[in-house]
Amino acid sequence: MRNFSKSFMLQSFIVKVAFMSLSAPASVLEIKQLTKHYGGVKALTDAQFRLLPGEHAAIVGDNGAGKSTFVRLITGVEQPNSGDILLDGQKVSFDSPLDAREQGIETVYQTLALAEDLDVPANIFLGREITRLNLGPLSILNHKAMREKSAAMLATTGVKIQDMSESVAIARAAGFAKKLIILDEPTAALGVQETARVEEIIKGLKKQGIPLIIISHNLRQVFDLVDRIWVFRQGRIICSRLTRETNPEEIVGLITGAIDPASLKTQEAVAC
Repeated sequence: MRNFSKSFMLQSFIVKVAFMSLSAPASVLEIKQLTKHYGGVKALTDAQFRLLPGEHAAIVGDNGAGKSTFVRLITGVEQPNSGDILLDGQKVSFDSPLDAREQGIETVYQTLALAEDLDVPANIFLGREITRLNLGPLSILNHKAMREKSAAMLATTGVKIQDMSESVAIARAAGFAKKLIILDEPTAALGVQETARVEEIIKGLKKQGIPLIIISHNLRQVFDLVDRIWVFRQGRIICSRLTRETNPEEIVGLITGAIDPASLKTQEAVAC
């Protein structure tokens, strides 16, 4: 009887572990207690964040809420005072944006980092040129290979080879991203038609299952494009909300402090 009881308990434990594994998919990106202080200024404190495979998430908050600091930390522009960054469950650290890029994180900044005097293939492979013969600064470039690979990258996002804008920057990120893409205010300086085009590209990335984080002040855009919204306030991530469980009024209330995240009742709304 005692052996049967032990066997039953062991089987129950195995089933429980298996169920937990199925119900809690591994995160593409997980942030634990990430903190950044500049002297006495607390730019970000104990940030907790999670991005699931194929998930599109938005980071929202007022100016000075810690959004930009958070992005700089997870892309290697700056290093945290404390806390952990995990990619696919493995702890990583970035000494530079190049380190983050080599680990599979591609970022599109507001400044775009495009050279207007270069064509689209040259911009896509800027800093990652394909060469016929590698001789340092005197290397011979393989322009044909770059054109062909650029066309393949653009085809996956629907961007045309003649385009030169945020669309190309996003297509470049999508082509090289191994883990996830981060978009920093991707349409802040664009007109209506260009904004619509970029949003269609982002929806295409969603269909392809490419994880993405978007920083935006445009709540209409956020609700159209993402699965989950993370709210920053006064240097902290105060809560996350599934888009389908919230509305713009609630998000504005969380951003301004009019709504206490502790008052939100569903499990997905629990304060971070």
